[in-house]
Amino acid sequence: MAVVVVESPAKAKTINKYLGPGYTVLASYGHVRDLPPKDGSVDPEQDFEMLWEIAADSRKHVKAIADALKSDPALILATDPDREGEAISWHLTEALAKSKALKKDTPVHRVVFNAITKTAVTEAMKNPRQVDMPLVHAYLARRALDYLVGFNLSPVLWRKLPGAKSAGRVQSVCLRLIVEREMEIEAFRAQEYWSVTAGLTTPRGQEFSAKLVSLAGKRLDKFDIATAESAEIAVQAVQSRSLFVQSVEAKPASRNPSAPFMTSTLQQEASRKFGMGAKHCMSTAQRLYEAGYITYMRTDGIDMAPEAVMAARDVIKDRYGAEYVPKSPRMYKNKAKNAQEAHECIRPTEMSVSPDKLKITDSDQRKLYDLIWKRTIAGQMEAARLERTTVEIGSKDGQVGLRATGQVVLFDGFLKVYEEGRDDVVDDDDKRLPQMAEGDALDKRSVTPEQHFTQPPPRYTEATLVKRMEELGIGRPSTYASIVTTIQDRGYVTKDKNRLIAADKGRLVTIFLTNYFRRYLEYDFTAALEEQLDDVSAGDRDYKDVLDRFWRDFSAAISETSELRITEVLEKIDEVLAPHLYPAREDGSDPRSCPKCGAGRLNLKTARSGGAFIGCNNYPDCRYTRPISGEEGDAELSGDGKLLGHDAGDPISLRTGRFGPYVQRGEATKDDPKPPRASLPKGWEVDSIDLDRALMLLSLPRPVGPHPDDGELIEAGIGRYGPFVKHGKKYANLPDVDEVFTIGMNRAVEVLASKPERGRAAAAEPLRSLGDHPDGGTLDVMKGRYGPYVKWEKVNATLPKDMTPEDITLEQAIELVNAKAGAKKKAPAKTAAAKKAPAKKATAKKTAAKKPAAKTAKRAAQ
Repeated sequence: MAVVVVESPAKAKTINKYLGPGYTVLASYGHVRDLPPKDGSVDPEQDFEMLWEIAADSRKHVKAIADALKSDPALILATDPDREGEAISWHLTEALAKSKALKKDTPVHRVVFNAITKTAVTEAMKNPRQVDMPLVHAYLARRALDYLVGFNLSPVLWRKLPGAKSAGRVQSVCLRLIVEREMEIEAFRAQEYWSVTAGLTTPRGQEFSAKLVSLAGKRLDKFDIATAESAEIAVQAVQSRSLFVQSVEAKPASRNPSAPFMTSTLQQEASRKFGMGAKHCMSTAQRLYEAGYITYMRTDGIDMAPEAVMAARDVIKDRYGAEYVPKSPRMYKNKAKNAQEAHECIRPTEMSVSPDKLKITDSDQRKLYDLIWKRTIAGQMEAARLERTTVEIGSKDGQVGLRATGQVVLFDGFLKVYEEGRDDVVDDDDKRLPQMAEGDALDKRSVTPEQHFTQPPPRYTEATLVKRMEELGIGRPSTYASIVTTIQDRGYVTKDKNRLIAADKGRLVTIFLTNYFRRYLEYDFTAALEEQLDDVSAGDRDYKDVLDRFWRDFSAAISETSELRITEVLEKIDEVLAPHLYPAREDGSDPRSCPKCGAGRLNLKTARSGGAFIGCNNYPDCRYTRPISGEEGDAELSGDGKLLGHDAGDPISLRTGRFGPYVQRGEATKDDPKPPRASLPKGWEVDSIDLDRALMLLSLPRPVGPHPDDGELIEAGIGRYGPFVKHGKKYANLPDVDEVFTIGMNRAVEVLASKPERGRAAAAEPLRSLGDHPDGGTLDVMKGRYGPYVKWEKVNATLPKDMTPEDITLEQAIELVNAKAGAKKKAPAKTAAAKKAPAKKATAKKTAAKKPAAKTAKRAAQ
């Protein structure tokens, strides 16, 4: 009847159940064409002509679709209902037409559905349309812009800033946010202030606490009590006076539920509640969508279909009672500027399927579904009713005033199901105050001063970064996760305790770009360009006009940097970062003078690894260095290093060398050019190294004791392949570095005995067991030298880059190993064919020689 094409096999499997035997449902496996990573793929001189190429992995999928069209001469494109989905449909029609698999009279239709349910799919099939070309043009504009920026700006970075990897139209702007926050934190100076709290008792003997809010008849501001002495005076003022209740005020209040999820708020809440990264959140949501459990997960919309609203109200009434259902349904209006991104909110496809009824074993999918279900149901529930009480307390002479606040939930409403998480800790006054009346005398149990310091602005989490990007209009639902992931993959940003920290490399790139390409890192410029692209998708603007205006100025900016020398760039960055790199010293001396030799001056230097550090220009006579994000007292992790202390008269220092940080005993001399040294093991941060930990490392290898069988010494140590125990010539790896310092004889003998004497190593434990193959045998995800792979008997299939061991399903694994097994069967024929054509060897060599250049170009485009 017709060939239906979707993106993934999981989606194809679900849709196939609803369409029945009259259709052939195939997967395109994502985008089938891309711009080849080489010069000229987008040609501004030829009206921005774009040269597309079918990816090697996609050829077999395109062929499968072309073969199916021979017997079913009708094509239905059922890719996702967004810009990327529209682009995949367009690419497919172009590729099939080019290969003549699509005839001029072949009917081609586009269908879209927001949820993969029988009703939604059936309804979509009744209402086909053509490919939305304005949406495709918006995709082409974005792809061309990303290519032109990445392919032209990245080489400038490589040449002018050693160690820099790439730049991107949106990723560089996102990186700027993180770098600027880091510089705000470094420039922050804490301010001291104090508060005074009194523990009080009512005439009925009930206890509560109140804070001092006025002193000497004057209302206190945050910093009015600035020192311990001032705090003590305030304490005495309260203690020396009798206190009474001046007024009691109880006000009713209400709290309304949050709107249903859209892409950005789902990523934020998943990060807050589960520590789930944006990319992992979206891949988990994708699996729920493809299985038919939730609506489409890339959306700026918060409105909900009327039938879904009524279904939610029915569930609320059945589960929680009629009092939890508001008189009229709650309606949420979309705020998205771009209607093309504003699909329905992210919600369960069936409200009656509560999390406890979900037929899914994956824990992340269950957690995310639970979150979506609760947020959706809560969004249609009655408001919570509260009572907020404020008690004003004072002395008869009016010299001191205190205040106690409390909040009581009278009716929990939507809070019975769900409460939104918070990014930052706030004061919590959700407590009930004892009953009091105006004029009641209060006894003092205690009066306590408390010291506080102002806090620097917090580092971004993935959740707060996405929120800030959304506020600034940078990026769109389909790009948030990839942008946040890219800047981490490039090494520009590191992640610690869920917080994003700008690496030195990221700082240098940002400062370079803000000085030489400032316009393209402006938040307003990036947001305005996004709005222009939204206009293109709405059909209100020509995408080639957008490209032309951008390229005219951008190419000129690229040309202006051609004569820049690396030393000029470093000097400029050094100048811009000077207030942060060289803060004023307490003694008033020149902050750039070398604290070690006194004769040299400090300036910015780059390392071959791509990092940067502050060093003395009197090198090699003076080897003083420190990290750019550190202060003068911080480690000089190079040259003479940071002195940690002394042991047996020897100085113990922390240093850095070609292969990273290490600890050293003593100094190098002519008699002893290589004093004892030990590298920091993986996972040990430089900041965590003190004298004790350094001595632990320098004491290795550590003797465990004589082996009970032969009396030969067993040792524990850390080698180039990690922690180990050794007995004679036999080595066995330990799973944890810390175990090197604690392992006893019994454990050491057990570890050594578990390693085979010769031949193959013991079979590795699988990362995940997925289940059985239809032809027999188990499917396991294994850890491999070149990345994770699926193992089925003698067949090993590497996981694609966009698939993780946590994400892969049994169906996907079966497809991978079947494809690999098929390729193995065909391999001998290919070899034989190759032997028949020796004349083509020279051509093969030429092609191989070009691969590194293509690899470099690809890195630029990314």
